[in-house]
Amino acid sequence: MRRSRFVSGLSVGLSMAAAAALSAMPTWVAAQQPPATQPPRPPAGFRGGTQIKPGEDCPAGMTEIRPNNCLAPASPPPTIVDYRPKSTLIVPAAGMKWKAKYPVVDFHGHPSGLLGNADGIARLGASMDSVNVRLMIAADNVSGDRLTRTMELVNGSPTMKDRVRLLTGVNLNGVGPGWAAKAVAQLEADVKGGAVGIGEIGKGFGLSTKKADGTRLRLNDPDLDPIWEAAARLKLPVFIHTADPQEFFREVDNTNERWLELTLFPERLYPQDKYPSFNQLMAERDSLFLRHPKTTFVAAHLGWHANDLGRLGRMFDKMPNVLAEVGAVLYDIGRQPRSAHDFFIKYQDRLLFGKDSFQPEEYPYYWRVFETRDDYFDYYRDYHAFWKLYGIDLPDVVLKKVYYQNALRIMPAIQIPGWPK
Repeated sequence: MRRSRFVSGLSVGLSMAAAAALSAMPTWVAAQQPPATQPPRPPAGFRGGTQIKPGEDCPAGMTEIRPNNCLAPASPPPTIVDYRPKSTLIVPAAGMKWKAKYPVVDFHGHPSGLLGNADGIARLGASMDSVNVRLMIAADNVSGDRLTRTMELVNGSPTMKDRVRLLTGVNLNGVGPGWAAKAVAQLEADVKGGAVGIGEIGKGFGLSTKKADGTRLRLNDPDLDPIWEAAARLKLPVFIHTADPQEFFREVDNTNERWLELTLFPERLYPQDKYPSFNQLMAERDSLFLRHPKTTFVAAHLGWHANDLGRLGRMFDKMPNVLAEVGAVLYDIGRQPRSAHDFFIKYQDRLLFGKDSFQPEEYPYYWRVFETRDDYFDYYRDYHAFWKLYGIDLPDVVLKKVYYQNALRIMPAIQIPGWPK
């Protein structure tokens, strides 16, 4: 394990400062100072170890047990997959509950496997009821005949016709001469067919999608301007997933927080010699958002800035046309309860609830993080996060905005009666 260079440097700095202060003291004051601290003694039963210099890492297979002293376990350690410590912490807790406190618009839904027939739509409704999701925005990037057929099935359900809405897709492959006119015409047709927004435009946009001439389609490519301008004219929010977590763009080593995920799913890694960098993609995305101030954009997964809420806040400050949804980044929100609480309070009008994959048993983790003050509880996927979560205890006024009011505000087409005030 790595020893903090800050701690080592701080220790050295404090020692030097203390020595300088002591030399400047009068003799009678210096005589009353405690004796200099002796080097720490090894713990009882110490088996020997390896000394390291301040700021160095322990050798492989060892961990730092005292300042600058490393030791290997006496027994073979379990792997990261097999190490499953059980917490002994006992604290008051609200615990897990299935239903959200207020009805929810899931802006980032992927229930596509349940939208193909009447039986599946009915089962979707039952699952939504179990967690208090009142309206599902299916963000499956569908268009044309598929969108029309799905809307016919939804509208044919007496119980679900007001509970599912679809975003339309935009085919970004082969952008070039003549593409924009066809894309805008299809967008207008899909809106007539019931689409209430655009998206989820997937992460391939910017990473791997190619133009007609074979070059990479940049997120801020001016050939796409007619689509974004049409979205503004039609009052359609544009839901964009840009890149992936920043850890997916760096080396997979023992300092990468997502090591386990990237070794379970190596296809999620983006080597620098094959893909644009994370920051390049973010710069292109921000350029797109800034160039179209009349278009409402929604950044999926908090823009992959849940681990750096300051960066997301600066984006919000600079781009009033941008919102973000919280899907699949609960592991970052819940490990910074005070910072996340303050961020959600400050930007309460810019945040939307979204879940991403439709797994009903995972929604209660979101309710627990957003609605409680609970300490130190498990996340639902070990490979996403090996740490625990904490409740951020949002007030009711903020919960209502995140759960449904902000979505209703930016999407006039989903207005249905009966929401709490």
